[in-house]
Amino acid sequence: MDNGKNILILGASGLVGGNCLRYFKTKKEYKVLGTYFSYPTEETVKYNTLNPNDPENADIDSFNPDVILHCGALTWVDYCEENPEESWDKTVKSTHEAVNLSKKFNAKLIYISTDYVFDGKNGPYLESAPLNPLSIYGKHKLEAENYVQQELQEFLILRITNVYGDEERNKNFIARMLQNAIGDEPLEIKLPFDQYATPINAADIARAMYLLLGENKNGIYHIASTDFVNRMQLAQTVLKHFSKHKVKLNPIDTETLNPPAKRPLIGGLIAQKFLAEYPDFEFSNVDDYLLKKLAEQ
Repeated sequence: MDNGKNILILGASGLVGGNCLRYFKTKKEYKVLGTYFSYPTEETVKYNTLNPNDPENADIDSFNPDVILHCGALTWVDYCEENPEESWDKTVKSTHEAVNLSKKFNAKLIYISTDYVFDGKNGPYLESAPLNPLSIYGKHKLEAENYVQQELQEFLILRITNVYGDEERNKNFIARMLQNAIGDEPLEIKLPFDQYATPINAADIARAMYLLLGENKNGIYHIASTDFVNRMQLAQTVLKHFSKHKVKLNPIDTETLNPPAKRPLIGGLIAQKFLAEYPDFEFSNVDDYLLKKLAEQ
């Protein structure tokens, strides 16, 4: 493994970026600089991924990154559908700027993508599956993927979905369900029973990324654990650990929910390529994470 690499994490105050920031800081061969776009944390500095000339930007030049991890994007799928220009800016334009930084510093780019580049008819998916995004979000993520591949020789594209894990804002689905489960107020939640995916712990994404970087891998990798569940099952997985919860789950199909953005129903990813190269890698699952959180309480 090369020594003394500098890794710049764009969007390090979010779920994936924050976990990568914490993990890579434990590795002596890396120096890490984490940036935020709109949500500051104690561990991040300001960097406007849409405007490299913003006077408030941190000094990226003196850091001189060897690796740029681009985690910043607008991931609120229904909001993207109704605000396509903002979606394009925060997903595609921000990737253009990340590519420009990669060229400027001759740095390897890691781009975080999604299973929403598929249509959800035949999931879970291998990397070779036909691409057919249904939503604005998925189309913009694919456009960004294609731009990275067209413009750079050195890159990693990691597709992930249903990410959970430790996060300052607790925005992810499992974190919200945990809060609901320990709350005192009765709550009824409508959840689709026909949307399937492969939840992944953000900490595992960081571990997988570290291995891929260490061997200077290139190309597209699907990062997915062993869980393949629908949203209803995912919520049930959380609630089973809390015998006194006051949450009522109301299963509903996606057509009845009628969200603004179309969803890939049989989505999710298969990590066959990654596991063929790293057969000893052990992914954690949702139950592992929940048991860890319960032990911390």
